[in-house]
Amino acid sequence: MNFNFLVSTIEQTHRQFQQQAAKAINIQLTMRNWLIGFYIVEFEQAGEDRANYGTGVIDALAEKMIKIKGVDRRSLFRFKEFYLMYPQIKCAIVQQELISAELASSVLPQSWYMNADTNRLGKVGSATPQLQNNENQIDAWILITKLSYSHIEQLLAIEDASKRRFYEKECIQGTWSIRELRRQINSLYYERSRMSQKPDKLRESITINSKTRSDNDFIKSVYAFEFLDLNLKDVVEESDLEKALVDHLQEFMLELGHGFCLEARQKKILIGDTYYFIDLVFYHRILKCHVLVELKVDAFDHAHISQLNTYVNYYRQEVKSHNDKPPVGILLVTNKNQSLVEYATAGMDNRMFVSKYLLKLPSKELLQDFISSEIKDWKLK
Repeated sequence: MNFNFLVSTIEQTHRQFQQQAAKAINIQLTMRNWLIGFYIVEFEQAGEDRANYGTGVIDALAEKMIKIKGVDRRSLFRFKEFYLMYPQIKCAIVQQELISAELASSVLPQSWYMNADTNRLGKVGSATPQLQNNENQIDAWILITKLSYSHIEQLLAIEDASKRRFYEKECIQGTWSIRELRRQINSLYYERSRMSQKPDKLRESITINSKTRSDNDFIKSVYAFEFLDLNLKDVVEESDLEKALVDHLQEFMLELGHGFCLEARQKKILIGDTYYFIDLVFYHRILKCHVLVELKVDAFDHAHISQLNTYVNYYRQEVKSHNDKPPVGILLVTNKNQSLVEYATAGMDNRMFVSKYLLKLPSKELLQDFISSEIKDWKLK
């Protein structure tokens, strides 16, 4: 063994165990979510005190689950859908012994383990749906080892079973990233494949141009970080320049001394079925409103201001209290040669913004000077 071989061996060993750890985390997360869905459905159908909750079981659960990251009202509905749409997951639990014997004996039906032929789906719980075309379903173990729960979240939104299975298979075969799966769904790949006279040619073209995932994608997700009780801001990938700018911008805004109070950094919000992260969220104690700050290290695009306006609208509708003034956004854009600052008011009366907000917010010129100075210092490093 020479030194280069030693280095190669250590690196290879590291990668192998890292990949196994990432996949193990995804499997545990996926199984937990499926089992939560199972528990919910079982309670709704056979719970001793289910009559006390009626159709509000999930709402009541959400109030009790506030200490568990990622288990909120929306996710509980998703877990229930996951269980109902993928009953074959039961096979993976039984065959692979994915949960402890203690947990299995206390909360799972004994009939799961009494049936020797676990390859046959059978009835999982008292309310488990029966798939009409079981022969076309993907093996449960392949499903939970080849797809992350983030992938499954995207698939749950597809009501048509045939269409969902199409994307399951294509995603697994193409090792698509989450973004690629979403892109293919939005581009109507399924529909185009059905209409195409040469679907194999279409698949070949998509395979060449698609973005594949890495093993780290299994854990580099909102769901995995919440599951592991880690800081969500670490999910967001930032360039060194962007991180430095946000770091210094945070300090700069607080040092202005005009009432800025930092409330959150990389604030996670849910709009529709998609999570977004706002770079900086301040509460202005004088204006009595939230100030959302977004930084884009690239050329200006009108989509940037549209996105920030969406964030402002979200805060107006979901976060703003009756005593607060309407929120406002500040967009800072730089392409390393010039900077641009825009305000996002999301329909606020312009006279109110000019007469009240601009007196307390940093001017465009001040923010542009800050960005220009930061970029200059960065280039000198």
